[in-house]
Amino acid sequence: MKTLSRPYPLGATLDDSGCNFSIHAPDCDKISLALFEENGEYTSYELENEYASIKHIYVEGIKAGQRYGFIVEQNDEAILLSDPYAKALDKPLHYETPYSAAKSFSMSKSVVTDTQFDWQGTTYPRIPREETVLFETHVKGLTKLNKELKAQEQGKYLGLVSDEMLAFYKKQNINTLQLLPIAACMHEPHLLDMDKVNYWGYNPYVFMAPDPRYADTDAVTELKTAIRELHRNGIEVILDVVYNHTAEGGEGPTTFNLKALDNNSYIKHGCHYANFSGCGNTLDLTHQPTLNLVMDSLRYWVEEFKVDGFRFDLAATLGRNGDDFNRESAFFKAVAQDPVLRETKLIAEPWDIGPNGYQVGNFPFGWNECNDKLRDISRSFWRGDHGYLKEFATRLMGSRDIYSAANWPYKLTVNYITYHDGFTLQDLVSYKHKHNEANGEHNHDGHGDNRSENYGVEGTTQNLVIKATREKQKRNFMATLLFSFGIPHILTPDVMSQTQKGNNNAYCQDNETSWIDWQPTERKAYFSQWLSEMIAARHKYMVPFIRAFSGEKRNNNRIFWRRTDGELMQHEDWNRLSSVALHIGIEKDGAEMLYLINQTNAPARFKLPTDCKQEWVTICDTNLRNAEYLPAQGEMLLQPTSMAILHFTPKA
Repeated sequence: MKTLSRPYPLGATLDDSGCNFSIHAPDCDKISLALFEENGEYTSYELENEYASIKHIYVEGIKAGQRYGFIVEQNDEAILLSDPYAKALDKPLHYETPYSAAKSFSMSKSVVTDTQFDWQGTTYPRIPREETVLFETHVKGLTKLNKELKAQEQGKYLGLVSDEMLAFYKKQNINTLQLLPIAACMHEPHLLDMDKVNYWGYNPYVFMAPDPRYADTDAVTELKTAIRELHRNGIEVILDVVYNHTAEGGEGPTTFNLKALDNNSYIKHGCHYANFSGCGNTLDLTHQPTLNLVMDSLRYWVEEFKVDGFRFDLAATLGRNGDDFNRESAFFKAVAQDPVLRETKLIAEPWDIGPNGYQVGNFPFGWNECNDKLRDISRSFWRGDHGYLKEFATRLMGSRDIYSAANWPYKLTVNYITYHDGFTLQDLVSYKHKHNEANGEHNHDGHGDNRSENYGVEGTTQNLVIKATREKQKRNFMATLLFSFGIPHILTPDVMSQTQKGNNNAYCQDNETSWIDWQPTERKAYFSQWLSEMIAARHKYMVPFIRAFSGEKRNNNRIFWRRTDGELMQHEDWNRLSSVALHIGIEKDGAEMLYLINQTNAPARFKLPTDCKQEWVTICDTNLRNAEYLPAQGEMLLQPTSMAILHFTPKA
């Protein structure tokens, strides 16, 4: 009996007898399936069955690994399109500009996949938000230069879970990896012309296929294996996803799939593509098939790859209705009601470059947002800029002016000092200006407002005083980040004190500029060890405070801002002082923490609270490159431009 084709699910769906192929193609009067042999020859089958603009066909005898695409006519030429629902590609993406219909047949082919995989009983770690510390990681950059790994593991998915890397995560107390985009990425034409690539991966070709660049042989199996082993070791995996645009860009001949299949997938201004992403086009999630594609993609990653969450690039686009943002949009409603996504972490980059694009604080309940305010204020404050004390205090306390503690931990802010797009932590304290000449754009690219400092020398130096100052500033930034209320986001290269030589937009630097340098130095070892101990201290000391200060019990706690003499801050003090103490306590008689903050260039002597006969223990002093848990009573002299955090546990 001949198997009938069906419109759903979209994409290529394998069974014991063959494969069902289904594609949404309202703009195509005629479309054919092309099945490719190893030598590049193909057999085509016209998709004659249709349901609601979905064309479909069933082909018997198809096995996993079959390469395929779809052929349509465009300007009287046959052009090969990739399947928007492709689950795998047969090779890394590349072409020689300009793109053309003839060149489309040399592109990477979609591949039929088998969903079978042995998860060996592993499952989602389900780490609570307040315990999460995000480590932003590039699959290739993390391990490419690590000589301890096998050659076939370096820069690959499986390198993430080599014995050496698993030991590294444990040593550094890493519990969550946030992977830069691993969905198949096509490089922009201007990069191809310069013989460069989109290293970061923010230019999606299809949304569901792992990029073959990071695979030894089979990207799907190798990525699933990596996630399985990370889960086995208690580490969550967050995927950075890009649903604001596609690699087809705007005007021009580049047509990979959606432009030919359904041109309504993009927001249009008349006949022109809206460019709210800065990448040439903007996906329109008010268009039902586009919304379906995004939702199907998210569910696929969760169900088939068991990812634990997503960080959405330029997420304001997802709530757009033309030029307006709507936090009640169809996309947000669809995610909120979806049973597969219900326990998935959702992190928004809450802006895009379109009108009304800055939407910090406006995402729905259940979404955590990246908070650029903590980044900017912390950088200005520790650089010594005046007038930032009051806002620094607000950011330290979890930006409650934006994210009410009533909604914590579900609406905890995602705090960060550095991200992939910007200076690394080492460069933040080593360069006053960006140095992006290697990108080929005359240093015009990259963020201009870095709030960085070099402390006397631009770039590397042998001056021991400058080097010591830079290390202390790095500790100031990380202590601020880890002991602020919120979810900390750390750039993994910062663990190894990575420098990009002042490049703050290394998106096209697939080389030693971006790859982590694993060569050990004493300075790097001291910092990574200190950071590891501070993360452990956060889990032990800070997490209970976040829990206590969240939700219904948030007002049962104690918060005091004190001067160096121990007296409470007065209104006028906020505008004249640069050395202050934050004193917090859980409920009426629970544990206490004391933050001593000295922004000045002179030592500050702090009188320590004794109202409960506190026996303070110093859990962090950024003047010290080693974490020393020393007792402190009476007074504490804090060195210039530094921070100390003390803890008190009442006796039972």
